[in-house]
Amino acid sequence: MSLDKYRLLGRSGLRVSPLALGTATFGNEWGWGSSAEDARSLFSAYVDRGGNFIDTAASYGGSEELLGSLISGRRDALVLATKYSTLRTPSDPNSGGSHRKNLFASVENSLRRLRTDFVDLLYVHVWDARTPFEEVLRGLDDLVRAGKVLHVGMSNAPAWEISRMQAVADLRGWSPLVSLQIEYSLINRDAERDLIPAARALGLGVTPFSPLGGGVLSGKYSGAAEAGTSRREFNAALGMVNPRTLGIADVVREVAAEVGCAPAQVALAWNLGRPGVTSPVVGARTPEQLVGNLGALDVSLTAEQVARLDEVSAIDLGYPHSLLSGDHIRTVLSGELTIESR
Repeated sequence: MSLDKYRLLGRSGLRVSPLALGTATFGNEWGWGSSAEDARSLFSAYVDRGGNFIDTAASYGGSEELLGSLISGRRDALVLATKYSTLRTPSDPNSGGSHRKNLFASVENSLRRLRTDFVDLLYVHVWDARTPFEEVLRGLDDLVRAGKVLHVGMSNAPAWEISRMQAVADLRGWSPLVSLQIEYSLINRDAERDLIPAARALGLGVTPFSPLGGGVLSGKYSGAAEAGTSRREFNAALGMVNPRTLGIADVVREVAAEVGCAPAQVALAWNLGRPGVTSPVVGARTPEQLVGNLGALDVSLTAEQVARLDEVSAIDLGYPHSLLSGDHIRTVLSGELTIESR
């Protein structure tokens, strides 16, 4: 596998690299990002290897502006994704949410910062329960018809809302959702309950963010040397650093030692091989980190190694999934009959 072995994104004909470049680290507003010079090196390290899928958002600080200065001369060869719905101006209630006013204002601001006439993919960044979903769908469709957005997707939303939106879009002839961006990694497999099955059934390509679990799966949080770092404290506050996740990271390191690669590459290789996943979003602060992450494309895991990773990271699927997959339901539905699906 390599960055120029492209995959179709969901039910679209859009060709994207199997790893997307996340640009939340472009800029140092957060205190741990990359400088403009490093951002240029990160961008070049990705696109020079054939990478074409770039992920940003209106809420990523100066990321869009930095990216706009980097894509000049290469815009047509790139699949540029951004997001909207997070609050842009703290004193303005209409500068946040997924409603029509914020949608159009956010896209215009993003286009200006990115120095482009259109974005290839626009995500609703965070689900807004206050806005009617028909308003969101119609607004997105209007932007597609205006040529300012080519494709639309969802992020951080309930599976049932996504299903309802896709059904209505199909019935009314509006632009369908083609992508779903979710948090998904060995330390967080909650999306396997409903979100990933919904995406597969509805034709949405899955683009996981935080595939390394905030860096936990890179193995760097195993020692006392990292105990006081701001990044670890940030991830710990989000619930990413605990005995369970560190135990998963231990197994990732064991597999990495067997394969002869870095733990982060094992975690990404696992993610790349999951059903429904199109393109995990990888980020880095330095070119060296990014090149290391891209090395996951060269990693092949055995069935036994995947099984060990699956076992240590397994979650309880809960009701009704655990009931429906159990022996009792199988017996009452099929008895002792053998029925194959084709």
